[in-house]
Amino acid sequence: MSEDNLKSEFLKTISERGFIHQCTAIEELDTQLSKEKISAYIGFDCTADSLHVGSLVSIMLLRWLQKFGHTPIVLMGGGTTKIGDPSGKDEARQLLSSEGIHKNMMGIREVFTKYIDFTDNIKNPGFMVNNADWLDTLNYIGLLRDVGRHFSINRMLTFDSVKLRLEREQNLSFLEFNYMILQSYDFVELNKRFDCTLQMGGSDQWGNIVSGVDLGRKMGADQLFGLTTPLITTASGAKMGKTANGAVWLNEARLSAYDYWQFWRNTEDNDVGKFLKLFTELPMSEIAKLESLEGAEINEAKKVLAFEATKLCHGEEAALNAQKTAENVFEKGNTDQDLPTKILNKEAQSLLDILVEMELCKSKGEARRLVQQGGVKLDDKALDDTTKEIVSSDFDGKETIKLSVGKKKHVLLKKG
Repeated sequence: MSEDNLKSEFLKTISERGFIHQCTAIEELDTQLSKEKISAYIGFDCTADSLHVGSLVSIMLLRWLQKFGHTPIVLMGGGTTKIGDPSGKDEARQLLSSEGIHKNMMGIREVFTKYIDFTDNIKNPGFMVNNADWLDTLNYIGLLRDVGRHFSINRMLTFDSVKLRLEREQNLSFLEFNYMILQSYDFVELNKRFDCTLQMGGSDQWGNIVSGVDLGRKMGADQLFGLTTPLITTASGAKMGKTANGAVWLNEARLSAYDYWQFWRNTEDNDVGKFLKLFTELPMSEIAKLESLEGAEINEAKKVLAFEATKLCHGEEAALNAQKTAENVFEKGNTDQDLPTKILNKEAQSLLDILVEMELCKSKGEARRLVQQGGVKLDDKALDDTTKEIVSSDFDGKETIKLSVGKKKHVLLKKG
């Protein structure tokens, strides 16, 4: 269905900005959205104490939903995390303890408080629920009789999350095979408890979402809908949210606002327009102007993207500080106290240890190679000794010194 024919402002906007990949019964959903306010959800398993940029399309989708007056439900997978989603994986996820899952859930909640309004100050506050509330108390025989009988093994084997694993001859445990059933049951419970009629998620969740829509129909629910977002990759084909140094986390405890700003500033030229549409709330007319910039001017559009994305995730003040720091470091050649800082409490500390601890390198092996290749600098002077320790004399009377890997990764070292 063309976005020109859409009636609801929500679908029209997310279609225009590139959020829609697949949708069940989109005309009926469009009609419902144009007539009334609905509740919709996206599920997030608690596999880490933060989400990363790979989840940001889903987060922004819930944010847009709320901006148009609908109610966003953030479903925490306190129950399903105990099983593990096989989608896109060659092997089973590591099983976590209940304590570990709870800790991760608290960290993820921090992320959402930046993007979703959970307060009662508005008509449609978002809310967060935990599927362990109903999954943990399920009776196995009852689940088999009431829910399991609606699933066809033949059909389940055709879904990508199962089929791709089997085609690669990777083991798929019976535990993981149940994930689709439990996720589908989540939709039924959310519909019963909160009148939720729309499940959204990434394109890798299409099979699970369609199963939930079908299960709801078979168990007596009114029409339910499913919508997925496209898999976002960079222009060079890399998976969104992954860098040479690992995931781009959304919690500042995991990744500083400065490093987050830098991630967006380093966007490939051909991705700037797409990312402005997905990861900022700038009007489309302004995005069109920024998208049209060419040559060196495209860097100005990248700075706008970095500022707007960082403002949403870390707040305007943090975004301004990150921008100012970058200008001082890269455009004026100065260091700034807003750079990530490592306080040295020992008289001597291994250079390789610092490079790994400050996430300038993923491993000591990588750090060693970079030093040997001249890619590590101390106050802009290349280092070549892989056994070097940072000592007081390196500071040469200064309070801080700058440790750099390449041209774009810097931290400050400070004497304790």
